[in-house]
Amino acid sequence: MTVHAIIGGTGLTELNGLSLRDAFFQETPYGPPSANILRGEYAGHEVLFLARHGHPHRIPPHQVNYRANLWALKQAGAQAVLAVNAVGGIHAAMGAGHFCVPHQLIDYTYGREHTFFAGDLEHVTHIDFSYPYDEALRKYLIAALAAEGYDFSGHGVYGCTQGPRLETAAEVVRLERDGCDIVGMTGMPEAALARELELPYACLALVVNPAAGKATGVITMAEIEAALAEGIGKARKVLARVLAGSA
Repeated sequence: MTVHAIIGGTGLTELNGLSLRDAFFQETPYGPPSANILRGEYAGHEVLFLARHGHPHRIPPHQVNYRANLWALKQAGAQAVLAVNAVGGIHAAMGAGHFCVPHQLIDYTYGREHTFFAGDLEHVTHIDFSYPYDEALRKYLIAALAAEGYDFSGHGVYGCTQGPRLETAAEVVRLERDGCDIVGMTGMPEAALARELELPYACLALVVNPAAGKATGVITMAEIEAALAEGIGKARKVLARVLAGSA
């Protein structure tokens, strides 16, 4: 039976319903991961959980130690990764509360430690990253969202920006012109590092606000927090379905 790791983003620093077996700190050659790894049972299946931004939420997107996080989960026994990400909506269909299971991404980040293949190498390695998300995991997420009756899109392009600031309206115009449907700050290098470790990886993205320029007025944290409060509970139900194989 596959051991799934869940990486929780903003709003998901703990996994309610997890029957905790142990919590442990996993050493890595790349420094400390964001938080202790929680191991236990969720929906009757073994699962690992890691809070991407720490617990409490304290690590900004550009300072997350993505290499340590993925390495730690792999060493702890993870065989597949389900990532939960809070994002902004660019496409008209991506309103607050909408879920997206992206099939593609564009990386706009810079200065992040983005690969394990660096330093004193015996040979150069190039991974195939044509299709960054595992299709089987995507289908499980899509089936779970459909079974729950939630508003979702089964395809989408995730544009990953540097953060921690939100984007300008002009930047969102550029992202839309590039083909992005949603925008977030944590999708990369996480997805690429999972591929380097041969970990199947998929993203459950929750839209928590319209992207800059897509709504009147400024984007407020109150609006984002309200969307998170409602959406994260739904995300937990989706994850439970996927893990239980009942989607």
